[in-house]
Amino acid sequence: MKRYGPNQPTAGRMISQRLDRVVAGARKSAEERMRGYREQSVRLYPWMRARCGRAYTRENLHELTVHHKGLNHDNSPPYGSNSQNLCLYCQVGEHEKYSALVTGENAAFGVLKPREPKPATRNHFAKSQGKAGGKEVSGPTDKTDAGPAATGGIRLVFGASGYIGSNLVPYLCAAGLPVRAASRQLDVLRARAWENVELVEADALQPDTLVEALRGVSVAYYLVHSMAAGHEFGRLDLEAARNFAAAAEQNAVERIVYLGGLVPSEADTAHILSRRDTGEVLRQGRVPVTELRAGIIVGPGSAAFEVMRDLVFHLPVMVTPSWVHKRSPPIALDNLLEYLLRLPTLADSVGKIYDAAGPESLTYADMMRILSEVAGRRSPTIIPVPVLSPKLSSYWLRLVTAVPTNIARALIEGLKHDFTANDAQLRHLVPQRLLDFRASVQAAFVAERHSHVAARWTEGAFMFRNYRIDYAYYAKRASGRASTAASPAAVWKVVAAIGGENRYYYMNVLWRVRELLDALVGGRGMQLGRRHPSELRVGDTVDSWRVVGAEPERRLTLAFGMKAPGAGVLEFELTPRPHGGTELTATAYWHPAGAAGLLYWYAMVPAHLFIFSGLTRAICERAEQLR
Repeated sequence: MKRYGPNQPTAGRMISQRLDRVVAGARKSAEERMRGYREQSVRLYPWMRARCGRAYTRENLHELTVHHKGLNHDNSPPYGSNSQNLCLYCQVGEHEKYSALVTGENAAFGVLKPREPKPATRNHFAKSQGKAGGKEVSGPTDKTDAGPAATGGIRLVFGASGYIGSNLVPYLCAAGLPVRAASRQLDVLRARAWENVELVEADALQPDTLVEALRGVSVAYYLVHSMAAGHEFGRLDLEAARNFAAAAEQNAVERIVYLGGLVPSEADTAHILSRRDTGEVLRQGRVPVTELRAGIIVGPGSAAFEVMRDLVFHLPVMVTPSWVHKRSPPIALDNLLEYLLRLPTLADSVGKIYDAAGPESLTYADMMRILSEVAGRRSPTIIPVPVLSPKLSSYWLRLVTAVPTNIARALIEGLKHDFTANDAQLRHLVPQRLLDFRASVQAAFVAERHSHVAARWTEGAFMFRNYRIDYAYYAKRASGRASTAASPAAVWKVVAAIGGENRYYYMNVLWRVRELLDALVGGRGMQLGRRHPSELRVGDTVDSWRVVGAEPERRLTLAFGMKAPGAGVLEFELTPRPHGGTELTATAYWHPAGAAGLLYWYAMVPAHLFIFSGLTRAICERAEQLR
């Protein structure tokens, strides 16, 4: 676990300092101790919730723990109840402070007493006073929602491979709900390695795939859009919504929960209108629909957040259009997930449309300044230019951000509007503590730093970005593929022997030139060799590459080790063909560090496409010779 030193102005150190203040405030009289603890814990709550999907009682030190699978730091009966827990101090490397809290006669909260295990339920919130962003907001308690809970049944997350879906699935699981995750790409879901989640392949544009996905479902979360499809996305969105509404009716689904976007009264951009019209089409079916409309969502992977992150980290001076002074009410990812979890359990939410927002409205310029401060960077110099429209500015986005161009362009073109949210009804119906923008960014960075270790490349995985928050969340990619009659076992033998004395099977002269260039700038490009000539295991080095994932006869994942403005991965995937043989795919993923990283990528793309196409053919040819 990385320890955050005193000279590092990171989110981890900020958490440690806040925890120090909690403990210091708690070492007073018994009465003051508990009062001060409750007051301070409200401020810690966003970070606890940023890493987990459950609420906490206010009885003892359990408030300072978060759900963290695989680390049994606090899993014994005296301190844990039904899950593995990791003290927030331990998340930032302050293990000895945790020990001081819970052991000995000088323990800050007294020696914790054993308590009976409880079933894995989710505590809900009722109103209590707290402040965030200068507004009165709700705080956590142990009271449950008024109104009947949703009937038992599966929660379908349709669009589980997307940003919200990939976060909602574990959030629902942590609440003890049965979850089915659906996506057009089943491999993407498998890469998430979720436990106790049923995975299905389904496409709303192919109605036959929806029947099985919706079978036995009580609540269906509809989270898909077609912005990546280009100019046709509006038509595709409506067709997909009609198909989904009909299939939900056929399967007797009790509720559809649709996540849309805030809609200004003067809205005229295709992206905003499509999100609005999708909700209208879903409501034309017989299944009750609850629509939640949100603006900018603050969390790792949110397209709007990632565009701002890329601008802040890599453009110290920005010449921007006037839209930087437009206002929007950003909402923390965790707050949005809580709304999505609880709305379908409330009878009052049937057929309703709710605006969801955080506790403050900010300009985009303000958001970028706050983001830079939280990240420990200098605030960018922003120079607004009235003649540069959002549409024009969308064209140069591909030079400064790795967010998929079609998605980023659709978002930017909608920024000519001020976005407002009337969320009073939603706050009353689902009270919770709302994070202001600064706390939301801090929570996003903390959650990112403590993401799980992945065995294969997945979008945004922190380990494949060299654990750098300034490296782009979204990756650029280039692939080559070839097919062979050879078995996966034969192909794997060739793939696993790559590098070292065997070299790279195709255009070795180009590989050698790249290695020499890296050595000239102080890299390790000429440190050639491997542990074993034909076997690989995780942790091995292959020349300048590092093996981060190895699944024999299925997949090999190598982390790029040369000097460059960004982080890269080379992944080989072996797919058995239905009638025998193997399809081999080699894909390079690149997480650029700003404009320099993007320019590097675009310069290398032609070589990548040429080399990977030849490389996969050469591997397949060698595999056939082994038969």
